[in-house]
Amino acid sequence: MSDQASPRARDLDIVLYGATGFVGVLVAAHLAAYAPAGTRIALAGRSAERLEALRTRLGVDWPTVVADAADAPALEKLAAAAHVVITTVGPYAKYGRVLAHACAAAGTDYVDLTGEVLFARASIDENHELASTTGARIVHSCGFDSIPSDIGVHVLHAQVEADGAGELTDTTLVVTSLRGGVSGGTIDSLRHQLDVVKKDRYSRRLAASPYSLSPAPAQEPDLGAQRDMDTPRAAEVDPSLRGSLAPFVMAPYNTRVVRRSNALRGFAYGRGFRYREAMSTGTSPLSPVLAALTKVGLGALAVGLSLPPTRFVLDRILPKPGEGPDERARRAGHFTVDVFTRTTTGARYKARVRAKGDPGYAATAVMLAEAALALVLDRAALPDSPGGVLTPATGIGDALVGRLRAAGLEITAGAIDD
Repeated sequence: MSDQASPRARDLDIVLYGATGFVGVLVAAHLAAYAPAGTRIALAGRSAERLEALRTRLGVDWPTVVADAADAPALEKLAAAAHVVITTVGPYAKYGRVLAHACAAAGTDYVDLTGEVLFARASIDENHELASTTGARIVHSCGFDSIPSDIGVHVLHAQVEADGAGELTDTTLVVTSLRGGVSGGTIDSLRHQLDVVKKDRYSRRLAASPYSLSPAPAQEPDLGAQRDMDTPRAAEVDPSLRGSLAPFVMAPYNTRVVRRSNALRGFAYGRGFRYREAMSTGTSPLSPVLAALTKVGLGALAVGLSLPPTRFVLDRILPKPGEGPDERARRAGHFTVDVFTRTTTGARYKARVRAKGDPGYAATAVMLAEAALALVLDRAALPDSPGGVLTPATGIGDALVGRLRAAGLEITAGAIDD
């Protein structure tokens, strides 16, 4: 039995690694404000001075841990001391593999913010079997990528199942409202993945496969082509949806996380479950133009970051890692995603996930911190699992839903009445 089963077997409940980074500071502030008294938390990173300054700023007496992302012995010691490790240090393909493996080996639960297909696949290959043995829950993508997607489908499926309305078939997440800045860390992760796929044929095929994160790709249903940047017409998603749809930049990653959840659950969502994501550009006369410009712009960004001359220019324009919006802008941000489905009985359902705060910063910090708190404090409510490389839905599930609702997120699901 893993020592995860004993709630006081380790010195610390949570270690926050990357605590002095832009998002790390926001996560630390949320923990300082909302973690129950007695939760044993440590701040970790590369600089003792910056960690001490953060501790003073927060007014907490938490211990600090100095560890470099490439120092395997230090990260192994860090992992062995805690029940849960939170890491905000990316790009994860460059800086995350050692820590994820250390947590899997130590039987330590782990949460991060990755939206990187290649890193997640590497972690599955390196850590899933090991973590299943030690009992560690290695839960990637616990921020805006990919909690609204994964938890949105999770609650949608739960409501359909509770109503006896069959299984999910065509299911589409639509970002119906969004205000927030682009994360410098997300841009840096995109740069790194583009560099890798440009040089490596296997990585290109992996990044393009709709089932690249599946535990058993050969067992996935044959649903035809699933091009994650193609967008349907609004009426094809649901008769109630209006306006024009554009590609959603994180669809190529989020869709693979949701498909992994379905497969890890033995295809509980349905063997005919077909999932995609899009973004609404509104209902004004200009919305079709905005949708077309969004598609062209996303393609141009990928091409621009792939070519040295244009990358040189973009690197001076786009936000850099560690940069982000000021507090006023973070507070003004928000997002709403609606997940539409039609079931095998012909019923129509919709789930909604909505939050205040900049999606990539303020809202993400809440989601990441609450995911860690759920793993520490709500173990009886976690999904039954021996451990492994899991998703938010399969690794934390209803425990996370409850905590996010208590933290102010709107998470609902129900039938759509004609």
